[in-house]
Amino acid sequence: MQRSDRTTMVGIVAGVAVIVTALMLGGNILLFWNIPSVLITIGGSLAGVTISFDIAQLRGAFQVARQVLLTKNWDIDNLIAIFYELARKARREGLLALEDDIGRLDDPFYQKGIRMMVDAIEPEVIRSVLEAEMDYTTQRHELGQRLLRTWAELAPAFGMIGTLIGLIQMLAQLEDPSKLGPGMAVALITTFYGAILANLILIPMANKLALRHEEEMAAKELMIEAITSIQSGINPRILEDKLRAFQSPAARLASATAQQERRE
Repeated sequence: MQRSDRTTMVGIVAGVAVIVTALMLGGNILLFWNIPSVLITIGGSLAGVTISFDIAQLRGAFQVARQVLLTKNWDIDNLIAIFYELARKARREGLLALEDDIGRLDDPFYQKGIRMMVDAIEPEVIRSVLEAEMDYTTQRHELGQRLLRTWAELAPAFGMIGTLIGLIQMLAQLEDPSKLGPGMAVALITTFYGAILANLILIPMANKLALRHEEEMAAKELMIEAITSIQSGINPRILEDKLRAFQSPAARLASATAQQERRE
């Protein structure tokens, strides 16, 4: 199940709000708005990103980048409970009985693993196929992160280019000293835009993608371990204890407490 990532939006909105508030308290906020600077910083850096990647990579990377705002909810505790039930069912009724559980999760990775298990494919083959899919997923996720980090490197650089352009235009008007101060202010705005774009949006988004990738890989590694173990006929209780290793100590304690409360 996918969910919106509120922390990302809250962070961006809060960061922008803090900066805008500071600018308003410091004086005229309109001094920090300059359309040519926006075009140079955002348009120029985006053009550099387009040059750095081909069309297929750009399309795939931007699709991956959507995970910053909309991501899948990997509930490890729920996954453990599901595979515990599947292990019990497999021991009672056999692996073929799990065919009805293929659609239990709306996740192609899970469905592929259960389908191969029902087809009595060897655990080593199942692990090999699913790990190959994880490797491809890792490549796609790393591409999305690399695009954002490349953009984050280019944005301040184009900010500096805009500053140089502004300085050149300012120096061309040295005969009028009254224009030096405003000209210098405009020249520095592009550097300001580049720093904000890189450090408030692009780098944090790349970091969030890395975190999402780690969460997804942990969940898929758990699935592989569970599916191959069930295929091997593992005891459900042992499987549950084995899968608890994928949880943090705090999450394990919370799960144990919840189980004890249910039994009471």
